[in-house]
Amino acid sequence: MPAAASGSYPRRVYDSLPGTVRRRLRRLKISLVPIVQCALAAGVAWWIAIHVFAHPDPFFAPIAAVISLGLGLGRRWRRSVELVGGVAIGILVGDLFIGVVGEGAWQIMVVVVLAMSLAVVLDDGLLIPMQAASSAVLVATLLPPGGVAGFHRAIDALIGGVVGIAVAALFPVNPANRAREDAAGVLLTIRNAARSVAAGLRDGDAETIAAALEAARGTQTAINNMRTDMTGGREVTRISPLYWGSRDRLDRLVRTADPIDNAVRNFRIIARRSLAVTQRGERVQPAIIEIIEDVGGAFEVLREMMLADPGEDPDPVEAARVIRSIVRKAPTDLAVNSHLSEAALLAEVRSLLVDLLMIAGLRRSSALATLRS
Repeated sequence: MPAAASGSYPRRVYDSLPGTVRRRLRRLKISLVPIVQCALAAGVAWWIAIHVFAHPDPFFAPIAAVISLGLGLGRRWRRSVELVGGVAIGILVGDLFIGVVGEGAWQIMVVVVLAMSLAVVLDDGLLIPMQAASSAVLVATLLPPGGVAGFHRAIDALIGGVVGIAVAALFPVNPANRAREDAAGVLLTIRNAARSVAAGLRDGDAETIAAALEAARGTQTAINNMRTDMTGGREVTRISPLYWGSRDRLDRLVRTADPIDNAVRNFRIIARRSLAVTQRGERVQPAIIEIIEDVGGAFEVLREMMLADPGEDPDPVEAARVIRSIVRKAPTDLAVNSHLSEAALLAEVRSLLVDLLMIAGLRRSSALATLRS
């Protein structure tokens, strides 16, 4: 018992912190491994450029390593290619142009136009034209045309990019953990919001419902991060042999992205309708309020399902069972004698239940069949 109490104390302290502080600490937690990866890649890239290639002051090697990795999991391979390609284009254009016409303000303008235009023609990435422009400016201002300094910069960029990818492959972020924590965070926010909407409807409290609606509206950034981390997780499973066996699990996780997004959008509609009903002074029958409260419980089960390891409960089957029990409480004839706003609210809740069944792993056709039956 003492050990359990001691183990729960940090959690109690964490839960007592303001919501803003908890969100910042969570961001730090999920970013710790990428931060360590960037630090490791920067040091290794510098060491290789100095001791293997004998480049004096190879500042761009660690910079390239950090840029190629970043804190996000997605597009790391792409960022490395864009980085090296942009540097090579900028140095080539700068060397040829400045070597012919000399240095000056108008020369810088022209060389930037040429380098960025060539980069855009060759590739549609966002990083490559910026790197092309910065490298061309460097040649036009600091590096003598035709010298080895520009060539060294291109090699340093290649070193940094390759080291970054190697570090990502050998010391990877768990591709599933970060994505499922993102998903769980979104589901937690909507769980709390659903319970607040139910409480607001029961008490006729428009302010509570408005706060829940605002919380639901604020999840879009988290949803975008979730999608990015899911895409990045797939990239990790391709480049890291350590996680080749996680591809199927991550694919199942990726399939929940659209249903989660749709569920949040549907819930926002429910919250808006609930707010309007409450502001007009209309009452919603207790059975529908209970269903909305049960939806909050369904979001919690789905959150626990996201965080559960393979073989642990609740699994998708258990989550689907819980949601089906809510579906049985929400037949269309529940609102037969209700006012239009209440009927519309029930229709949105039923649409949300389809999304929840899909998060639990059902196909849309199966989810709709469950609702009809």
